[in-house]
Amino acid sequence: MLILGIILWGMLLGAAAQWLLRGNSRQPRDWGEALVAGLLGSFVGGLLGGLIAGEGLELQPSGIIGSIIGAVIVLVIWRALRGGSTKASS
Repeated sequence: MLILGIILWGMLLGAAAQWLLRGNSRQPRDWGEALVAGLLGSFVGGLLGGLIAGEGLELQPSGIIGSIIGAVIVLVIWRALRGGSTKASS
């Protein structure tokens, strides 16, 4: 049950990050990208939160805002490496 909760949480965070980057576009959501960005974004957000709070490089559980910010960062980097843009292509 915990694994399913973590997967669902990652998908929701990734979907929120895609929504923030996409704006008002009605393009279909890429759920695989949302899952990876959400899960990695939680770790990135926790790491950045720890650095800002002065806790060092130890991974800490992050909050919703830090996780979404991390997911946005992951999506921007992922799309840049893939050669796409942060906006969904038509």
